[in-house]
Amino acid sequence: MLKKDIGLLILILVVGTVVAIINPLFISPINIANTANLVGLFGIFAIGQAFVIITGGIELSVGSIIALLGVLFVDLMVNHGVPWPVALGLMLVLGALMGLAHGLLITRLKLQPFIVTLCGLLIYRGAARYYTADGTAGFAFGDSFPTLEWLTTGRTFGIPHSMFAFVVIAIVMWVVLHRSVFGRYLFAVGKNEEAARYSGVPTNRVIVASYVICGVLTAISAIFFAMYTRSISPSSHGNFYELYAIAASVLGGFSLRGGEGSIVGVVLGTILLQILQNLVNLLGIPSSLNFAVMGSVILIGVLADTQFAEYRKRKAAAKGAAGS
Repeated sequence: MLKKDIGLLILILVVGTVVAIINPLFISPINIANTANLVGLFGIFAIGQAFVIITGGIELSVGSIIALLGVLFVDLMVNHGVPWPVALGLMLVLGALMGLAHGLLITRLKLQPFIVTLCGLLIYRGAARYYTADGTAGFAFGDSFPTLEWLTTGRTFGIPHSMFAFVVIAIVMWVVLHRSVFGRYLFAVGKNEEAARYSGVPTNRVIVASYVICGVLTAISAIFFAMYTRSISPSSHGNFYELYAIAASVLGGFSLRGGEGSIVGVVLGTILLQILQNLVNLLGIPSSLNFAVMGSVILIGVLADTQFAEYRKRKAAAKGAAGS
């Protein structure tokens, strides 16, 4: 674990202890299971966001993708009788294609990631609302998909399956990011894209691949959320989820400049965010302050990242001066 990760883990333990002392319901089995479920739901697409951020990019259309794919997933199964494995596969393909489109627009047409994904946010949200005629997509009375429901919303030994999925994905992505050539390429592109290109790194393909990974993981999240809520209002479903992902990544040590971060960090960042959300609920703080909490978390994370960067620069300059 990095020093940042250890510090974040200590912070989680401290915050958790304080909340448990203030309200013992925090450590009740039901609350822990519900919090674990939310950690799993939000953590999957947060990892996808982290892969984009590490290249120096950003993905602002996460929430809108979750809304659109959720609507399509439910509609295919309920109104068109498509078997759920087929519908699931189609959503993964669509998620990959959305990520591919974003990556190509950024690398081939040299558009800014902020602009591309902001347009995606608006386009996908609008498409979801148009598809449902601004109505609500959901399961009719009596609709049942036992296997799918067990896989997505079931629990084993009291642990939500969304948490199992999150852990498995985190392990796989940890290997990809920290133990593979592709992972080293991601760090190199984020640190200095031009230098990486001159070093023989296929920078465009690496960036495109990061957006594809983000698209696929977001599609997986869309399926989990669709089965969790069982009713999707495209005007609000997934709203501001991109902020959760960005906040979790920044908290986990991913620099918005790119080139820094760890999967352990984003996992811990997701856990801390959900603990903070849980704290807001348990202490009776108005839910309208949720976004204020997220905004504060992002601001503190960026300030801390900036200060750490300045500290490293000063330290490196001092070493250079001492060496000369």
